[in-house]
Amino acid sequence: MELIDSYLALVGFGQTGWGSLLLTAAAMTIGVSACGFLAGTIIGSIVTFMQLSRHMAVRWFADCYTTVLRGVPDLLVIYLFYFGGSAFLGSVGGLLGYRGFIGMPPFLTGTLALGVVSAAYQAEIFRGAFRSVARGEIEAASAVGMRPWPKFRRIVAPLVLRYAIPGLGNTWQLVLKESALISVTGLVELLRQSQIAAGSTRRPFEFYLTAVVLYLVVTWFSSILFRKMEARTTQGIRRAL
Repeated sequence: MELIDSYLALVGFGQTGWGSLLLTAAAMTIGVSACGFLAGTIIGSIVTFMQLSRHMAVRWFADCYTTVLRGVPDLLVIYLFYFGGSAFLGSVGGLLGYRGFIGMPPFLTGTLALGVVSAAYQAEIFRGAFRSVARGEIEAASAVGMRPWPKFRRIVAPLVLRYAIPGLGNTWQLVLKESALISVTGLVELLRQSQIAAGSTRRPFEFYLTAVVLYLVVTWFSSILFRKMEARTTQGIRRAL
């Protein structure tokens, strides 16, 4: 009982507790992951259109993008964005007369890095989902004279989303875990805050265990959300069956 009380005092919300800081860091983890995932969805959608292009050069570029970004370690991508972005900002500052170091904002670094990496996976998910759409449904829309944009918005996009949601759920879980790597840029997300607390109190097990629990809570709620989305998009199919 004494051990539990000590643990609760350590991670609680009292004067000596780290609870509020850990929750703030967890919110930061969710924020950078969500921004990176959204950026990846936008970039991945563009790459998917390129993969389905009739031009061989465009398809080749898109295939190179997905191959390279899925083959390069995520930590290396983060370093490239952080140090490359800092070098670029330093060059711009030098042109404006500033001679000091200008670091790339950690949150922006995380958003961009997670975005371009997850885009490679999401592009493959969208491409596979598009290939799963029955050609007869698209041809039927063309037969009744539906123009390309209404056909895409009302028929193709909902069907692609229906097939893509399970894969997108897995990609979101991947992005959420990869967000821990952003701590190398100085962003105080959940893992970084746990490291700070563990170093300050010399009780690493309790804080890393708490971080595990918080990660699992976020992933559990995320899984529920994606399952609800999947159930909603397949509602018509289940009724027909």
